[in-house]
Amino acid sequence: MRSREIISILGIVIIAALALWINLAPNQMALGRDVSFRLGLDLQGGIQVLLRATDPDVDREQMEIARGVIERRVNALGVGETLVQVAGNDRLIVELPGVDDPEQAVETLRGTGRLEFIDSQGQYLPSGALIRTTGSPNPVLPEGVEEIQTLDDLGPIFESITDGADLDTSSVQPAFSQGGVTGSRPAVSFAFTGESAQRLAAFTAQNVGQPMCIVLDNVVISCPQINAALRDGSGVIEVNDVTDRDNILNQLKYGALPVPLVVETSRSVTATLGQESVESSIMAGAIGLSLVAIYMLAFYRFPGLLATLALALYVLISFALYRLIPITLTLPGIAGFVLSIGLAVDANVLIFSRLREEYRRGRDIHSALELGFEESWSAIRDSSVSTLITSIVLFIFGNSFGVSIIQGFALTLGLGILLSLFTAVVVTRTLLRLSTPIFRDDRAWIFGIDRTKPAVAKSAAEAI
Repeated sequence: MRSREIISILGIVIIAALALWINLAPNQMALGRDVSFRLGLDLQGGIQVLLRATDPDVDREQMEIARGVIERRVNALGVGETLVQVAGNDRLIVELPGVDDPEQAVETLRGTGRLEFIDSQGQYLPSGALIRTTGSPNPVLPEGVEEIQTLDDLGPIFESITDGADLDTSSVQPAFSQGGVTGSRPAVSFAFTGESAQRLAAFTAQNVGQPMCIVLDNVVISCPQINAALRDGSGVIEVNDVTDRDNILNQLKYGALPVPLVVETSRSVTATLGQESVESSIMAGAIGLSLVAIYMLAFYRFPGLLATLALALYVLISFALYRLIPITLTLPGIAGFVLSIGLAVDANVLIFSRLREEYRRGRDIHSALELGFEESWSAIRDSSVSTLITSIVLFIFGNSFGVSIIQGFALTLGLGILLSLFTAVVVTRTLLRLSTPIFRDDRAWIFGIDRTKPAVAKSAAEAI
């Protein structure tokens, strides 16, 4: 056994073991996050939120920017296969499958993500208080507040030290504050640039020992005491728990909304297909795999057995990647996976057919094997590349027009093509190379080969 085959088989065993570990592990793994299978809105239901812009003069371009911001925030929540689309001139429709905390998701969606530091005039404003600032003098009142107070009831307009537009979103990261009376607490790091950084540095230098309030979307987060000047315009925001930290992080990191949005309606959406469709899809896939395996065993015999093992590894790795990435499975996504299985088998059929032809020409099994892979590679490569191009086009189309169902199909199909190349060209080839010592001319039946049958000429010159 050559060192190349030893390295290949060790790599295959390691990959198979990792994939098996991911698939059999509980949903909460050492990776620190949930790696359970995620189902789309059509299979498990979710919530649908209708957001409305409060600015009557909002234009289409602003709504498209808002759609992109909302989409990035939703993806940060770990929700896949979402639908975010513009409805009319001033509304957005957002569909979220399988959301565990609808209230948190809605709050993350509606927040504009405008971070300000204000001069509280020596006051320690209470956390959660709704205030007006010079940067946002007319805030959107939370639901229920309109009935008991107006903007004038919110008190004075506090001066903004920073402008939310100067926030460096790349600097917004989860953190933990260190030391102090309260010890380590969840926090969000930040950094301002431009004039905001200069004003923040000047204000903190002149007001050491005084409070300075941190405000997000006109809601006071905290009012820490200034202990030293913030020379570089950076710092951390302490919060009470990790949930609050993640909510603030998503609002800040993925950009501020160009216009304030309010929740017009929010409702639960039941699964359009449900568990029965999932079980039917699994059954159809299992039957299809079984029939393919029977055909490969009957027609190609031992190589067919190796191809079936490679196909089983393909399914194992696919499921592991779906959990690890993660990929949200919808019915079209499952269809893309099943289609990629057929393409994976096509590659093996090309290789085995070419191997048979070379063996009938009188070559020994080792030479026939190597030539079979070499001669079929161009056809496998070209068909895979063309399908990958189609998948990329579909994915871009779905991303541009907000058609997430098309994206799911394109993603599972494209990933399946790449995995099929690995299983057909690497796994099957390695297994066949390791098995060649058992083959002799009197064992050609193992390949299902009748060597008395004339080979088809490879070229016109050979035919002559």
